[in-house]
Amino acid sequence: MVSKFTLHKHVKSLSSVFLASVLVLGSIAPAALAEEQTAATMQAQQVKVLNPETASVFLDKFFNSPEAMAQYVGASVAIVKDGEVVAQEGYGYSDLAAQTQVDPEETAFRVASVSKTFNAVAAMQLVEQGKIDLKADIKQYIKGLEFDNPYDKPVTIEHLLTHTTGFEIRDPQQEDIHTDFDKNVSIEDYVREHMPPVVREPGSSYMYDNFASLLLGLVVQEVSGQPYEEYMQDHIFEPLGMKNSSFLLTDKFKEQLATGYDAAKNPIDLYAISPNPMPHGGMLTTAEDISQFMIAFLNGGTNGENRILTESTVNSMEIYRSAIHPLMPDTTYGFEAAFQLPGAGSSSKIITKAGDLTGFSSYLFLIPDQNTGVFLTYNQTGALRNLFYPAFINEFFPQYAEAVEFDDYEPQSADELQRYAGLYADLRLSTIVSSVSGAEEQAGKLAIQDAFLGPRVLTQVEENLFVDEISGQFTAFKEHEDGSVYLKEPYLNPMGYERKGVAPAGFSDVSPSSPYAEALYALQSLGYYPNDASTSVNPKHIVTRAEFVKEILKVSNIPASKTAPAEGTDWAQHPSAGYIQSALEIGMLSEAEQFKPNQAITRQEAAVMLWRIYKLQYPDELFTGVKLSGNTSDWAVPAVKMMIGLGIYGPEVDIHSDGSADFQSRKPLNVQENAAIIYKLLTQPTDQIAAALASEQAQAATSSGDE
Repeated sequence: MVSKFTLHKHVKSLSSVFLASVLVLGSIAPAALAEEQTAATMQAQQVKVLNPETASVFLDKFFNSPEAMAQYVGASVAIVKDGEVVAQEGYGYSDLAAQTQVDPEETAFRVASVSKTFNAVAAMQLVEQGKIDLKADIKQYIKGLEFDNPYDKPVTIEHLLTHTTGFEIRDPQQEDIHTDFDKNVSIEDYVREHMPPVVREPGSSYMYDNFASLLLGLVVQEVSGQPYEEYMQDHIFEPLGMKNSSFLLTDKFKEQLATGYDAAKNPIDLYAISPNPMPHGGMLTTAEDISQFMIAFLNGGTNGENRILTESTVNSMEIYRSAIHPLMPDTTYGFEAAFQLPGAGSSSKIITKAGDLTGFSSYLFLIPDQNTGVFLTYNQTGALRNLFYPAFINEFFPQYAEAVEFDDYEPQSADELQRYAGLYADLRLSTIVSSVSGAEEQAGKLAIQDAFLGPRVLTQVEENLFVDEISGQFTAFKEHEDGSVYLKEPYLNPMGYERKGVAPAGFSDVSPSSPYAEALYALQSLGYYPNDASTSVNPKHIVTRAEFVKEILKVSNIPASKTAPAEGTDWAQHPSAGYIQSALEIGMLSEAEQFKPNQAITRQEAAVMLWRIYKLQYPDELFTGVKLSGNTSDWAVPAVKMMIGLGIYGPEVDIHSDGSADFQSRKPLNVQENAAIIYKLLTQPTDQIAAALASEQAQAATSSGDE
């Protein structure tokens, strides 16, 4: 998201606001997460032995707590230990309107990226049979597959399994979710249309890679000679007695599938997904069926009657293959690291797999040393699993939550730590940008800030490893011989790395002393401009309406729509028609036929386009106290107030002594001003700003009431 397979993102960047659903695992603010986990730790002073009685008490208490109930409509959970089902329960409703209760035996859920674990099992079966070599070039198994790879290392099967391919990001697209249940896009056709190039040396860095898992599924199909869905049925589901599992949304599953819900508990219409089948995210199953898989896997690959893997293969799938630090492992063959616990990091003794699709979230975690497995799935995309996992571990296996005792370490000087300073962009979700700097020139201290959680101080505890002052979780850095630097942090996308931007070369027409240099140089560092000092950006060039829309969407990772514009529009033949159509589809534009794409965009028009998205998250009432000066059209006042309140503007905005701001609303937007806006969209902690405004208003209302 997030590791996870999803079309939508619930982080607060533009792209996430546009698409509005959860990808990122760390969807709880660090302070809240630390509070929850600290409470769980305190409750765990009397360790419970996991058995049917204690499991039942724990589950009932957890799922009936107000914190948990806010995070699900219906949930299904299975716990196994020592080859037996310890607990298997359903909570809430598979259909809220009909008051249909969740049945762990019959209610099916979309488990999204948990599918990848089963996909990996299929591939490892073929490895056992000598039909696949983990170190072999994937082109050996997919005939006719072509893609650019500028490195002298091939992309191997092992790279697919460990999310270290170096591929350019190819996440699913909006049009991949649809309601045409007769539409059939094969795995082969989808790969042919979307195949990415290699942009990082294979094996050099970890990036959660949906497309890699799709390719692995195609390898399974090609090598086995069976359609993918048939292979999974014949070689995994049937041998394990998983009678309610499939990679196809058949009529049976249309009846059994729980209704998905959004964060506000509004139902989501039934949908189909392309390609069909989808190896990396299309599995439908029940908690009972997953319990059968967990028992077999933990039993060395057999359920006592049928074997799906050899014991040695199972053991190989439990080993983490890469890590930015031992306390922050990446992936095994088919599994990924658990959520970090304060002071403890992610235990390499626990293997997990999370999944998200619109309206659904899941979490599978296994503790082989304890012969224990847990599966949780629910029909509301969200953070229930973030609460469940630490609560369960602290209740029954607190040894995995014990804080690490570090050896004495002499912190590095501020000058030495300067090598980490700079802007970092997530390899998968480029709208996740972290700014790292020295913390008031203190030895062993770094400051990290992003647009989601705001600033935190990191304290060095080991070479390349730092602990977050808020939650006690770890952030780690990794340096390569070629000078590239990566970081991995616990909140925004713990299922991947962020890469440090290059040192900006500057521009031929932007002085380093320009008030816009910070924004323009930052965007150059992150790759939005060529890193060439001879580059000219024409900073005072006026931006057109089409240029603004296209640039904002590209920065937000939102592709051009493939839907043809309606007849009669004045932009149907425009080069940016696909982006204008996307902006229309997501609500950034009103449904006007005449967009005037080549007309200069005024600053207030740009504000309104952004406001149409942000108002889904921030109510206009938060910004009623913002004072405006200058000349803003009535229809743009709420939008301009929001931009001022959130600080989404550049140095051209004047803040007067009385606190009023002149947004220069009716002036046309130019390139450097647009760059300042984009820079703020990527870095400004708007959630924190909005929360502070809400708190101020609440305090004012309380004071007024007291009077």
